[in-house]
This record gives sequence, structure tokens and C-alpha cells, in this order.
Amino acid sequence: MVLWEERNLGMKELVKRVWLFLTLVLLFAAAVGLQAAETRDGVFIHISHGADDPHRLLMALNMAVMMSADHPVVIYFDIKAVEAVLKDSKDVRFAHFPSSKTQLAELAKRGVTMMACPGCLKAAGKSPADLAAGVQVADKAKFFSFTSGRIITLDY
Repeated sequence: MVLWEERNLGMKELVKRVWLFLTLVLLFAAAVGLQAAETRDGVFIHISHGADDPHRLLMALNMAVMMSADHPVVIYFDIKAVEAVLKDSKDVRFAHFPSSKTQLAELAKRGVTMMACPGCLKAAGKSPADLAAGVQVADKAKFFSFTSGRIITLDY
């Protein structure tokens, strides 16, 4: 009889341990699944042209508007593109695209991070105070911290 109780107790202990193990595996799988669900790929759009190449500028802005509906987006303006994001910049128009001011306003409304290269801004004889609303001086930490997934880059 003692032998049966010890054996029975051993089986009960084994069953408990198996259930504990399975519970831990399921909790781990749920945590990994939750983390994967929260990971979102981001889109980094580099724009180096402004009114000098309106097709490139407006196509890039248009892509940013489209992508921002589903993904975090950061836009980096350098070289000639800094001139397109100044308070006094002209409203660039081309073909069927919405104008530059229209798209920049939409991007700001959506909370898209728009950054201008500080060196290019200086080379253009401008300062951060000259930037349009919603555009900030580039911050290298934001290049990597705006998304938890992969960073997809488009270059215009």
C-alpha cells in the first residue's frame, strides 16, 4: 500500500510539473506573439530635391502621405530639399500631385516626423527659426527610434 501511494504521489507530481511546463510555454508564446504584433516596420524617406526637381519632391511627399496611413514615417530633407520646408518657401506644383504645401500640412496633421539637415540649412543661409511649422532640425536618435520594426528607406 505504501508503495502504491508513493507511486501515485509521483504521478501526481509529474502531472503537475507537465501542466506547469505547458502553462509556461503558452505564456511565453503569447508574449512573443504580442511583441510581434506590436512590431511595426517604419518608412524613412530621404528627400534631397526641392523646386529644382518638383516631380521628385512631390512624389516623395505623396509616398510619405500614403505610407503614413499604415506605418510610422520619418522624412529627412537635405541638399536642395531644405528650401522646400521653409516658412517662406514657394508652393511647388507638378502634374497630378497635390502641392508641396498641401502635402506638408497633411503630413504635419498626421504627426509625421519631418526633419531638415542642420548643415544644409546653414549652407542655404537659413536657421531653424526659418523652418515651416511641423519641420524640425534633424535629430539622429529619431532616425532609429521612430519604429520598432525594420526601417524601409526610400530615396528621392
